Amino acid sequence: MPGENTKIIFTGDIHQIDTPYLDAQSNGLSYLIDRLKDHELYAHVTLEKGERSELANLANELL
Repeated sequence: MPGENTKIIFTGDIHQIDTPYLDAQSNGLSYLIDRLKDHELYAHVTLEKGERSELANLANELL
């Protein structure tokens, strides 16, 4: 059967928004997480720490 045992993995940072019309609660990834959270086939992992350069972390904080 096509698609059997298929996994789809979405990755992203809900805080990295590049439009003034969206925020951490209204972007597409947040919407996806909210819509799928009660389904038994879905799992969600939130990482506490990123492995990025000090400059990338500073840009993330300031921008």
